[in-house]
Amino acid sequence: MSNTPANKFQDGALRVTVWRNTSDKGTFYTATPSRGYKSGDDAWKETDSLNESDLLDMAELLREAKAWIKMQKRADAKARKEQAAAA
Repeated sequence: MSNTPANKFQDGALRVTVWRNTSDKGTFYTATPSRGYKSGDDAWKETDSLNESDLLDMAELLREAKAWIKMQKRADAKARKEQAAAA
């Protein structure tokens, strides 16, 4: 994973962070779902554990992330074609 997220999708305490990764096979994307909460000392923390009431909202965030990744992969492919044509 890179140190900077490629994108974030958030709804209240729920978040999906999308990461752009590169390997010898090219660029690929991963997504990390999380839920923020305040701990006993009032510090904000994150967990990947979801409540029942979080599930549909998280599903929608994941759907948004999937659509964004799909668009980004198309843009990546177009950029590769343009680079190959310029070379």
